[in-house]
Amino acid sequence: MEKLIKKRPLLTTATLSENPLLNRIYQSRGIKTTKELEHNLQHLHRPQQLANIEQAVDLLTNAFDTQSRIVIVGDFDADGATSTALAIIALKQLGFEQIDYLIPDRFSQGYGLSVAVAEMVLAKGADLVLTVDNGISSLEGVELLKQHGIQVLITDHHLPPETLPNADAMVNPNLPFCTFPSKSLAGVGVIFYVMMALRTQMRERQYFQNKVEPNFAELLDLVALGTVADVVPLDQNNRILVHQGLQRMRSGHCRLGIKALAEVSKRELSTLQAADLGFAVAPRLNAAGRLENMSLGVELLICENMELARQLALELDSLNQTRKEFEQEMKTEALAICAKLPLLAQSEQAHGIVLYQADWHQGVIGILASRIKDQFNRPVIAFAQESEESEYLKGSARSISSVHMRDLLEYIDMQYPELIERFGGHAMAAGLTIHHSKLELFKQLFDQAINERVEPEQLQGIVYTDGELSADEFTITSAEILHSAGPWGQNFPEPSFEGEFSVLQQKLLAGKHLKLMLQTDRGQLLDAIWFNVDVRMFPDLSIKKAKIVYKLDINEFRNNKTLQLKVEYMYYL
Repeated sequence: MEKLIKKRPLLTTATLSENPLLNRIYQSRGIKTTKELEHNLQHLHRPQQLANIEQAVDLLTNAFDTQSRIVIVGDFDADGATSTALAIIALKQLGFEQIDYLIPDRFSQGYGLSVAVAEMVLAKGADLVLTVDNGISSLEGVELLKQHGIQVLITDHHLPPETLPNADAMVNPNLPFCTFPSKSLAGVGVIFYVMMALRTQMRERQYFQNKVEPNFAELLDLVALGTVADVVPLDQNNRILVHQGLQRMRSGHCRLGIKALAEVSKRELSTLQAADLGFAVAPRLNAAGRLENMSLGVELLICENMELARQLALELDSLNQTRKEFEQEMKTEALAICAKLPLLAQSEQAHGIVLYQADWHQGVIGILASRIKDQFNRPVIAFAQESEESEYLKGSARSISSVHMRDLLEYIDMQYPELIERFGGHAMAAGLTIHHSKLELFKQLFDQAINERVEPEQLQGIVYTDGELSADEFTITSAEILHSAGPWGQNFPEPSFEGEFSVLQQKLLAGKHLKLMLQTDRGQLLDAIWFNVDVRMFPDLSIKKAKIVYKLDINEFRNNKTLQLKVEYMYYL
C-alpha cells in the first residue's frame, strides 16, 4: 500500500540549537525552550505531585514496621517485568524482608489481578499486595483480597475504568483527580516514583541512621528499558528517565541481566540507543511473557550472577527466535485472509480489520496486529482462541493515531453491553475478550464505529519526515549529533529524511535485507540498507530512481566507520 510522504511542519520558531539541522528538528517536535531539552534528574517532576502517594507510602512503611509479607503482582510484558524487578530490588534495599512476587500466566489467567491470581496470592499468605503495571481494572480480584483482610496497593498507568477497585491506595497518573504533569509514565515509572517517595519518608523517620541509604539512581536502567519497551510518549519527564538509564547502561553500570540481553542482541553497551532497547533488548525480554512465563524475565533482571544471567538471556534469545517464526507464519496467514476481504478492494476500503484463526498463538497476536496495522494503516484486532476447551477469544488491538482504541472499545461496550466480556488498554493498544459466537457481529460493529470516527484521508498511510538534507549534511558528524540528541521514541520521533536518489546497485542479503548503492543529484555516493524488507515489493531489482525515506546511521566494521542510510520507506519513480 503506497504511503503519502509529508514533511513535518515547524511548530515553534524558537532558537534551540546552534546546529541548524538540530534546531529545525526540535522546532518540528514542538520544543519551545531549551529547558525542555534538559536531561538532568533535578528536572524530573516530584513524587509528591502524584495523587494518593502519601497513602501508598504509609501502607508500605506500616508493612515495614511489622515486616508484613508483601506479594508483588506484575504483568507479563517488559514494562511489567522491569516494574516487578524494580519493586523487588528497591524494597529489599530498603530493608523489607518478606518479599515475594508472581506474574499471571498469559494463557490460563490473563492480564492483571484477576480472581485466579488473587487466589494464588491468598495461597502465598500475603499481608499486602502491591500491583505494578496493572490493577486499575481488577475490581473482582481486589474485592476477593479485601474479603480476606489483605491490604491492596495498586500502582498502574493504564486508563482507569469508570468504577475503580476497592483498594487501600491507588497511584496512577491517569486517575481523573491526579494532577501529576506527565500522564505518560510507564508502569515502571510509576513504581519508581513510589519507591522514591517511600525512601524519602523512611529518611525523615530516620530509618537510615544505622545503614546506608540506597541510591535509587541505580534503578534507572530498569526504568529506561520498561519505558521504551512500553512505547509510551517520550515527554520531557520520560526523556529524562530514559536518558539517565541509557547513561548508566553505556557506562556499564546496569543490571547484569540487561548486560546479558545486550550481549545476545549483539549490541554494544557503550553505544546503546533507545532504539536498541525497543527493537533488540525488549523483544527478547518480552518473549518470555509471550511464549512461557515472564517470571523468567524477572529472574534475569534481579540476577546477581553473570554466568546465570547469560544462561537466562540465551534462553530468552531462543524463545524470541521461536516467536519470530510464529510471527512470520501468522503474518503470511493473516495477509492471505486480508487478500480475500472484499472491503480491502480499493473501491470500498475497510475502516477496521478484525482477524482470527483458531491455531494462532495467543502470545504473538499483539505483534501480528501491529504488523498488519503498519501494512494497511487501519486499526487492527487479531484474535486467538483462549484455550482449546474455551469458547472465548482473546484479542489484541493496535490502532492508528486518529483512533483511540480503548475509547472505541468502551463506546462499543456501552452500545452493546453483552458483546465484550472485558477490555482495557491505551489509545494505541488494547486487549479484549469476546465469545466466539459474537465474532461476526463484533467485526461489523468495529468497522462501523471506526467509519463514524475517521475521515478517508486519515486511513492513508503517512510517512512524516524532516525534509531533505543538504550535501554537507550527509556526514558521520551529522549522524553522531542526531544520535546524541535523543533519546528518540514515541511522540518524539527519531529524525528521518526524504530524497530522490539514483539506485546504482541493489541486492538482497539473507533473502530479507535490501543493500543499496545510491547517488544524489549532486553526484554523492551513499551506502544504504533496508532491513526486513517485503521482497514481494521488489520483483525487479534492476537500476532505477527511487524516492526514499531514511535515517542517518553509522556502519562500523573492523573499527572503520562509514555513513549509511537506513531506509524506512521507498518507492521507485
